[in-house]
Amino acid sequence: MLTPELMESLTDQLDAALQSGRECTRLTLQVPDLSLDDAYAIQAAGVERRVARGERITGYKMGLTSKAKRDQMNLNSPVYGVLTDRMQVPDNGPFSLSFGIHPKIEPEIAFLIGAPLSGHVTREQVRDACMGVSAALEILDSRYVGFKYFSLPDVIADNCSSSHYVLSSQMFAGDMDVGDLAMAMAINGTVVQTASSAAISGHPLDSVVQLCAMLAEHGKSLLPGQIVLAGAATLAEALSPGLDVTLDVESLGRVSVRMA
Repeated sequence: MLTPELMESLTDQLDAALQSGRECTRLTLQVPDLSLDDAYAIQAAGVERRVARGERITGYKMGLTSKAKRDQMNLNSPVYGVLTDRMQVPDNGPFSLSFGIHPKIEPEIAFLIGAPLSGHVTREQVRDACMGVSAALEILDSRYVGFKYFSLPDVIADNCSSSHYVLSSQMFAGDMDVGDLAMAMAINGTVVQTASSAAISGHPLDSVVQLCAMLAEHGKSLLPGQIVLAGAATLAEALSPGLDVTLDVESLGRVSVRMA
């Protein structure tokens, strides 16, 4: 258990890195025995600061849901982070990399929650509670030096490397079968990553099932109107100015974003 003083210090470091766009030393180099509970507490404290500055929580993101992504980050279990309104980028809109540290992008599927979900739920209960589903892109940007191999507590404390997200302007019925949809992400017209949506936790709805269980451990639940990014289906791709990123998902259409 962290002392209040150490908790505030670690939260200060990540929050300063977020606001300045400058990387910081990963927390486990300072606190080698940092626990997952401590990490989620730091994450929550950081989000509280963002809310105090005027941001509004809009949902959650799942991380490390595909084997490819876990292998890329040398980590072994799913985690979750928090989304806010200022993190959303319009479909086909520009995204400035001016405050980025080492931004990357990955293909996802997003769910719009229409009814409360909490605790241990089934895939069928999640499907019934979903109001809509769409293609999505998540922009990642870890605040740590290197953005390569971290411990799970480091990733969690840093809000799971969350930066921004893009939802397709096309939203489909929440009961659509999304268990095995072809996904192709292209950069400047060249396809760089392909996968089935089944790469996301075996089924994207199962990712929401996992999220509900993890949220319950911290006294939280999914609320109507919230967005859930189900997790990446492939490896993340590095970003730089001038890139045009598109994701085509079978039956869900296209979502895109331009790097400025």
